[in-house]
Amino acid sequence: MSNLEGINLAMQTPFNADGAIDFAVFERLIEDYIAAGVQGLVLGAGTGLHPYLTEDECNRLYEAGIKQIAGRVNVICQTSALNMDEVIRRSRHAENSGANALMILPPYLEGPDDEDGLFAFYREIDAAVGIDIVGYNIPQSTGIAVSVPLLLRLKELRNFRWIKDSAGDFTTHQEYLQTGIDVLNGCDTTTFAALMAGTKGVIWGAANYMPHEAAKLYGLITARDLEAALVLWQKMLPSLLFIWRNPYVPAVLRAAELRGFGTGNVRRPLQRLTAAQDAALQKALAPLMVDGPL
Repeated sequence: MSNLEGINLAMQTPFNADGAIDFAVFERLIEDYIAAGVQGLVLGAGTGLHPYLTEDECNRLYEAGIKQIAGRVNVICQTSALNMDEVIRRSRHAENSGANALMILPPYLEGPDDEDGLFAFYREIDAAVGIDIVGYNIPQSTGIAVSVPLLLRLKELRNFRWIKDSAGDFTTHQEYLQTGIDVLNGCDTTTFAALMAGTKGVIWGAANYMPHEAAKLYGLITARDLEAALVLWQKMLPSLLFIWRNPYVPAVLRAAELRGFGTGNVRRPLQRLTAAQDAALQKALAPLMVDGPL
């Protein structure tokens, strides 16, 4: 069983202006993020535009990232796909490349949405791999919610050890914690409360633009220095509220670019922020800029 506690940064995939992956920037970002003190990196995450990468690109990303990371932090690879054989193929490739865990969405486009069908989906993947599976609850994107009774069934599978909860429903999040399965928070704006409530860690897209602050927040909360943690959280929160209510990935990538992490480029069909959105983002980032990087 892998230990995914702490800050697992849902890593961006940096692109050139023409939309090609910039592997040189990717490797440099890995060094920057590890130096910032995060405990893990998620390759091919939603923040990394997984839906808009080919299978071959994802495989190359996993291979290059795992080689660069070289065991210094945990590696979680998102291996989601619509075709069942492709999910298993991607998952086995990531496992064979050295991933510590796999993050896998439920079948999110006209697949089974009943609990027996969802259980069968994960059971088949579970039987095909030998490393931890991180389930993924993000009903606002998939149209599928992982209920607490379903989670109790899934935790009995050999490799289904974790659930990432990005729904933003803190009641459900706390119900997840009561099941005994290890929970990773994925909703940016509830991170402080989730860590206080006992979630083991986070898979965090916003950490792309504030890796030092994310790592420091986790350290402060773990050390129970809650007064200092709350002061830091109040500096982080305005930008978190902005990205949660605006085009998420373009906002995160632009914020990262503004703070010196990556190119800010998105891949079509995504588009960069409008001028008005960009100005609002820069205003939301201002509290983080006062003291400079941590």
